[in-house]
Amino acid sequence: MKVFFTLDSLAMGGTERSTLDIVSHFSKDTDVRVIYFYPGDDLKAAYLKAGISLLHLPVKGRRNFISGIRQLIRLIKKEKPDIMVSSISRADIITRIAGRLTKTPVIGTFVNDTYGASRIAEQKARNTYLKFLYSWFIDKRTSRIPKYWVSNCNSIATSNKTALGIRDHKIKVIYRGRDTTQFAEWQSPATPPPFQFVFVGRLMERKGLQELLMAFHQLRKKHPEIRLDIYGSGAYGKWMLEYIQENQLDDVVIMHGAVINGFKKLYEAHCFLFPSWYEGFSGALVEAMLAGIPIIASDITMNREAVTPDQTALVFPVKDEHALLQRMEQMMLHYQDMISMGKRARNEALQRFDIQVIASQYEQFLKSVIDEKVAVNELI
Repeated sequence: MKVFFTLDSLAMGGTERSTLDIVSHFSKDTDVRVIYFYPGDDLKAAYLKAGISLLHLPVKGRRNFISGIRQLIRLIKKEKPDIMVSSISRADIITRIAGRLTKTPVIGTFVNDTYGASRIAEQKARNTYLKFLYSWFIDKRTSRIPKYWVSNCNSIATSNKTALGIRDHKIKVIYRGRDTTQFAEWQSPATPPPFQFVFVGRLMERKGLQELLMAFHQLRKKHPEIRLDIYGSGAYGKWMLEYIQENQLDDVVIMHGAVINGFKKLYEAHCFLFPSWYEGFSGALVEAMLAGIPIIASDITMNREAVTPDQTALVFPVKDEHALLQRMEQMMLHYQDMISMGKRARNEALQRFDIQVIASQYEQFLKSVIDEKVAVNELI
């Protein structure tokens, strides 16, 4: 079985990382090629180290789909893949059109809550709603091309199928997974002070980083010994730095930039913060569960498919900085209970998110789609 996985880029994102994890655990019977079109290769070395075949089909300009389509068609005719799996918006369009023109089966993916209420409100607030509607129109018009879809959780499947008009039987839910052998059991660092909070992820407004900093600022007035480490990069980092400087938090809020295998930084902290407004099924949250570090997460449907409120994590209403502040203080004041909560999260994650199981499910699904095509062709 020969499979093309297509991505916008190899940037340090959840989908790019999850694709790496999945395809690197496929069996030797599956011949995988990962193709990307746009600049950004933070994960290139990791893909190559895993022995994954890569190909960059360079496209100039953010919306120059024609160049990408032409290059991909030439590659399809040369290598004749059995199936293609696309993720992220621009790669989706390129892959769908190339798949239609070459009659190559395409599997679409749902990796984010692209059309949820929070995303729509965000676009309206930024005055980018018309551009968003245009992208939605293109996505919906071409969404008839993929033969099936893989969604990384049920809530994402529900949101996107409604927005794009896709039927239930066309969607397969396969959660994100991780190599559990990489996750030693987390042990609490030295007894506070200082109490270390940590965030790992892209620096984007929708990650809830404004609420995070504001809640931390207020909490520090009562608990001056606390610290916050932030690992990640992104455009929102400029606003964050300005806030940190204006509020004289330079010595207690450290922005480290993006790091490979950011999950390793969890072992240096006391609590993982995950205040996103909306997500896909977050690999970062899965990693925190697998480590066993106590977690505070926003109460969005995607997160609640991973954690159980007050059982495996503390949760708070999305965008509510005051509720986040209360949860952060609760974390500190009842920390031994929180450590027990983290252990429960780890035990559950080890059962649910083992990458060997996830990759096998993914591989078998792709094989079943190919077998279905073969059976249809034999009947013709």
